[in-house]
Amino acid sequence: MEKGDEEVHGHFPHKEKPEWVSMEPEEIVSLIVKMGRKGVPPSQIGMILRDVYGIPSVKQIVGKKITEILEEQGVAQKIPEDLLSLMKKAYKIRKHLEIHRKDFHSKRGLQLTESKIKRLVKYYKRTGKLPKDWKYDPNMLEMIIT
Repeated sequence: MEKGDEEVHGHFPHKEKPEWVSMEPEEIVSLIVKMGRKGVPPSQIGMILRDVYGIPSVKQIVGKKITEILEEQGVAQKIPEDLLSLMKKAYKIRKHLEIHRKDFHSKRGLQLTESKIKRLVKYYKRTGKLPKDWKYDPNMLEMIIT
């Protein structure tokens, strides 16, 4: 197999828009922005576009990721979605531990979750997605999540 044959044999995603997608890139961008304004997280936007509109990959058609489009339009969430979900998980574990103080498995789970949060915060500060002075504070979880 030659070097250029990989694309023909389906090892890489197609570069051009699939023929069954009737929407134009501008329409897709406006849909993404509309859902982003309603507070729908990027992963759900992708699933909605796939399941309802038959769009397999936004990046394939528009040339940008959903999060990039939301950032350009100024509708991106202040805290990245993966970090927010980890913070919600830590909050739920903390609530559980208030009632069940002797649950050592959950205490360990909380330690692991919070160390993941700290690693992600470090990464997002380095890449500029979070401000340099942003700090994870377990006491502020309830305000951030609600």
